[in-house]
Amino acid sequence: MARDKGLEELVSDELRSEPGVTDKAMFGGWAWLLNGKPLCGARDDGMLVRLGKGKDTWALQIPGILPMFSGTRRMHGWVRADPKAYGDDALRSKLVTCALDFVRSFPI
Repeated sequence: MARDKGLEELVSDELRSEPGVTDKAMFGGWAWLLNGKPLCGARDDGMLVRLGKGKDTWALQIPGILPMFSGTRRMHGWVRADPKAYGDDALRSKLVTCALDFVRSFPI
C-alpha cells in the first residue's frame, strides 16, 4: 500500500505537541503510537483511527468513515476515514482526540 504524504502531514500536525507520541512505518503506511501503543495511521486508502471496541459507533454514523479491515478481518475499535472525512479539520481533530483519550486509558 502506498503512503499518503499529505495525510501524514495533517496527522503529524495534530500530534506534534503530544508527549509520548512516536511514528513509524506500520499498517502498510505510516502510524503514530502513544507510549508505544498504536494510535492512528495514514495510508493511501485513508486515515486509520483507534477509538476502542464499542467506542466507534458514533464515528461509523458519519459518511466517509468505515470499519477498518486487515485483509478480511475486521479490526474492532478501529475506523478508516476517507479523504472527505479526514479533510474536515474539526472531524479529524475529534477523531485524533478520541484516539488519544482511548490509548491514554491503557496502563503505561
